[in-house]
Amino acid sequence: MIETLDEIREDAARRLARAASDRRSPMHTPVVATADADTRVMVLRAFQPWSLRFHTDRRAPKVAVIEDDPRIGVLLYDKSEKVQIRLRGTARIERDGPTVQAAWEAGDNFARRCYLGDGPGTLSDTASSGLPEAFEGIAPSDEELAPARANFAVLLVEIEQLDWFTLARDGHRRAQFDLVTGAACWATP
Repeated sequence: MIETLDEIREDAARRLARAASDRRSPMHTPVVATADADTRVMVLRAFQPWSLRFHTDRRAPKVAVIEDDPRIGVLLYDKSEKVQIRLRGTARIERDGPTVQAAWEAGDNFARRCYLGDGPGTLSDTASSGLPEAFEGIAPSDEELAPARANFAVLLVEIEQLDWFTLARDGHRRAQFDLVTGAACWATP
């Protein structure tokens, strides 16, 4: 069992690093909440203490919400180890620049094709992926994919607060960290 606040901070950093790099990690797809209390599951693409990177479509409604009010919450849970991590921070959307271009280039054409379709939330008379019919189930060529780059953006989160909680038979444990000031404390679960 983890005994110190420093060990908990290190555990949280390890779990977040694994979540970003290992698609089998139970924390790879956290719940992300914007300031309008809307929630969605997103894929965690990168972690560096203490920031997160997600990919998004610049046309998604959450982009306008974040640009209006950058407060954000992220919830991660490992059911088998009974560890929950709640994060609060400040988000920003980047559409261009080296971070965005590197993230775009790291994806494969099958994944990037999502940005060719209709924008997230577009209404339809039938069930639809929003993709052009030509790309249903197949990867477009680099040339066919070129227009999709204009719709790609990254969501960056600067983590300000971390709340770590574990369920344990001998007593639940909870710790809180203010990553801006460096303050840390135990809290009752």
